[in-house]
Amino acid sequence: MKRHNSILAFCVSVVILVASVVSLAQQLDRTKIPPPGPNPQLHVPTWTKTQLSNGAMLIVSERHSLPLISFTITFVGGANQFEPENKRGVAAMTSSMLTEGTKTKSGDELSDALQLLGSNVGAGVGAEDGNINFVSTTANFEPTLAILADVMLNSTFPADALERLRGRTLVNLTQAKDQPTIVGAQVFARVLYGSAHPYGQRATETSIKAITRDDIVAFQKAYYQPGRAIITVVGDTTATSAKAAVEKGLAGWAKAGDKPSFSYPKLPELQPAKIYLVDKPGAAQSVVNIGLPGPPRNTPDYFALQVLNTILGGQFQSRLNANIREQKGYSYGVNSAFSYGKGPGAFRAGGSIFSAKTDAALIEFMKELKGIEGDRPITDEELKTAKDSLIQGLPARFASITAISGSITSLYVQGLPEDYFQNYAKNISGITKEDLLRVAKQYIDLDHLAIVIVGDRSAIEAPLKATNIAPIAILDIEGNPAASGGSGAGNK
Repeated sequence: MKRHNSILAFCVSVVILVASVVSLAQQLDRTKIPPPGPNPQLHVPTWTKTQLSNGAMLIVSERHSLPLISFTITFVGGANQFEPENKRGVAAMTSSMLTEGTKTKSGDELSDALQLLGSNVGAGVGAEDGNINFVSTTANFEPTLAILADVMLNSTFPADALERLRGRTLVNLTQAKDQPTIVGAQVFARVLYGSAHPYGQRATETSIKAITRDDIVAFQKAYYQPGRAIITVVGDTTATSAKAAVEKGLAGWAKAGDKPSFSYPKLPELQPAKIYLVDKPGAAQSVVNIGLPGPPRNTPDYFALQVLNTILGGQFQSRLNANIREQKGYSYGVNSAFSYGKGPGAFRAGGSIFSAKTDAALIEFMKELKGIEGDRPITDEELKTAKDSLIQGLPARFASITAISGSITSLYVQGLPEDYFQNYAKNISGITKEDLLRVAKQYIDLDHLAIVIVGDRSAIEAPLKATNIAPIAILDIEGNPAASGGSGAGNK
């Protein structure tokens, strides 16, 4: 009897559960995107800032939830400031070779030592900054730091390792010529900034072949200097113990020389809107990049531009993606972004478009760009959704010790105020529709857009010309004017 009662009770529970689910489903309007929840509470980590005896800045943020420590040395200035134009690529090659061997350990011995510690030392140099870093357990922090100091200061850059790296780099450059997305990005930068500007330059087969071991040794000596260094330690430590460990671990890193001054050259004058077509015979998709140079990171319009771009193309439900992907089906996804640096940034909108729809998609891109400038005014709902998205994304910048390290360091690299994160939500919330209309008209100049398209010229040139959006120029994969017959990506 008890068994029958249990079965009956179970059946009744299932019926009630099913009825509840059906009732809830009937109440939901699945034609509408669920509204975002409340903004998550933001907890900005605290940190201390001091200066080491060699002039480097030391930042320490304590996080004791796990026995782990993130250590990063960030160098203000990067390839744009330190690479000669004819030796583009030397920065990346130098950072890649740091762990190939030192005065006392071979590359294999360094790898074995790090493996025993459960640590890994990484390094890289970007356009405007570089770093060398590791994450270790608390117990292995000091021995890992000793290895980092050894590779940063005592690397020997073996000749055989250099030739292996050169070979891999040349293969990568060759393969990149067959990647329309890469070709499109490179030509877009060349068109926007010109060949004389660092933003328009890149490593080439010629520059990579020209790099010698002496070039790498010279770059290592000039670049890894404490006077431009920001050392960030985040994790299971204290400010006092971290400073003592870092002073000891980097005792051989002496101050040397002044900080080099650098300023970007003037940009070439904006040209009237034009379509720059790079031929990729047989391409099933066209890679589209539309834009022009933009403001630097320190622009007072930064927050307005972030909100504007979120509405235009910065999230899945943005205007561009909703139109070109969701409504028209011309692409698997399109987007837009403002990129920033110490020099001029860029505005870019684009994506990969099905080849037969290249002209139709370009018409829709232009319609949305005109719309964001007033033809289709931004709504209150769009404004609120964009603000909520940006504000709700901020806590993710502190989700791990490496994320915390990068977020804090970025303030000093980019010259932002130390209370930037505390005031972020307020600055985003204060943006108005009038602000967005103003910055859209100021920074998205429809009369001077560069439209770079990598695709099958034989299939898309005539339809593009028929749109009458802009005249067409044919470029090769390096961004130079092509011969009359074209010089396409992938042509042999």
